[in-house]
Amino acid sequence: MSKLDIAIAGEINLDLILYGLPEQMPTERELLASDFAITLGSSSAILAHNLAALGTCVGFVTKVGNDSFGTLAMERLRERGVDLTRIAHGVKSGVTLILPHGAQRHILTYPGTISELRFEDLDLDYLATARHFHMSSLFLQRELLPRVPELFRRMKSAGLTTSLDTNDDPDDRWDGTLLEEILPHVDILLPNEREAMKMSRADDVETALSRLAQKVKTVVVKMGASGAVAICGGQRFAAPAAPVTVVDPIGAGDSFDAGFLHQFLRGADLTCCLAYGNLCGALSTTACGGTEAFRDDARMREFLRQHNPKNQGT
Repeated sequence: MSKLDIAIAGEINLDLILYGLPEQMPTERELLASDFAITLGSSSAILAHNLAALGTCVGFVTKVGNDSFGTLAMERLRERGVDLTRIAHGVKSGVTLILPHGAQRHILTYPGTISELRFEDLDLDYLATARHFHMSSLFLQRELLPRVPELFRRMKSAGLTTSLDTNDDPDDRWDGTLLEEILPHVDILLPNEREAMKMSRADDVETALSRLAQKVKTVVVKMGASGAVAICGGQRFAAPAAPVTVVDPIGAGDSFDAGFLHQFLRGADLTCCLAYGNLCGALSTTACGGTEAFRDDARMREFLRQHNPKNQGT
């Protein structure tokens, strides 16, 4: 009997967000922001938090710094009941500074413990107690990266279903050899449009979908305001985005993953998973950062009820 619905191995950090900065940012000037927020950041931690908020039983394995940033990040996850019994400790937590400029943004990250998680830090028996295994931010896992293919292979051998959201590659290399080793052991791939085209070496989304669908059972491509599309078993599925007034798009893709995987683990069909992913992505954009909209239970559930006419539930 599985103890966990999903086990996630990945990174954790805080996001420091400065809003209302000028479009042009000259050097040697003191530039003023109109607002500031500190939120739980990192794709893996955002996913863990929001999945737990939706009611999924989540175990999270990460490496966190022994500092105040690490303490605050862990407190946010504990508030939501994420199982953190197998975390590893490092010296200095990573941190991400986000500077939005209208529809564009600068994202600056100090890796710290983000890139220090090692294969030896993982309790494989613990991970295997879950029904599903997920990784995000593949290319930030610098220490773990060489053994990620082995990790996915072991999880599949243990009978788990698996999913991967690579997120961006800071080096913009998109190592094809590494991906060729990992993807055969991935059941669900969850890139956005740019990531799908980069990893498939394609110039358009349709070509990217076609190429990736030859390697992975289910390919889901997130397209923001254009919704999401997927290919599974040669069939194409699509779902429109939920219309909302966007406050902050940070973490919307990770929140989509949370909604999609929450429904997948409940046995929902692919159309339902896509629609619920879009719904959770939209919810995320109604507050700053990737998790704030999921911290207020009453507000979260009312949003999901109002925007979910089919009453898919949470």
